[in-house]
Amino acid sequence: MNFQQVSFEFSAGKKEQLPTSTLPEIVFSGRSNVGKSSLINKLVNRKALARTSSTPGKTATINFFQVDTCRFVDLPGYGYAKVSKAEKGRWADLVEGYFAQNRRVALVFQLVDFRRDPTEDDFDMIRFLQESGLPFVVVCTKCDKLNKTETAVQLERYREIFSEAEIPFLPFSAVSGEGVEELRTLLTGAVEHFENRQ
Repeated sequence: MNFQQVSFEFSAGKKEQLPTSTLPEIVFSGRSNVGKSSLINKLVNRKALARTSSTPGKTATINFFQVDTCRFVDLPGYGYAKVSKAEKGRWADLVEGYFAQNRRVALVFQLVDFRRDPTEDDFDMIRFLQESGLPFVVVCTKCDKLNKTETAVQLERYREIFSEAEIPFLPFSAVSGEGVEELRTLLTGAVEHFENRQ
């Protein structure tokens, strides 16, 4: 897959605005400020294709990017306490509306902050993905912020959390680039597998 062949396509703020799913979709899900935009930018080697924000909860749309033969789908972040109830409801309606459609989802990258345990919101999303039968990988972001000892402790902790359900996870850093090649390989394989099934 040519990760340099990339362009922003569309932002949808309501489920009625969602474009038709015509390509295999790689979905990016996670809490506000967990690093979805940074991951997308790192995968395509661009500094600002997906806009990063220091203000959690600012991305309130589903953003679509075409990358070669697939589409990246950046979902709005969840779990930010200072957002109004009405806005949280709109986000939930938008994300649920996305998954309720017959989308061509090839893989979901479910992002969590590696420095701490997944939150209840993270577990809710993971359970939803499991129950939906959607292929997904947990991406543990910000792993560069831990030293070697802390990293070893967190790796063991995540193995404990996810081993029983056999949930795959992968440490990633947008700063050091750790995990980026593995994620590119995963998503390329997922797109090829999806296309071969059609």
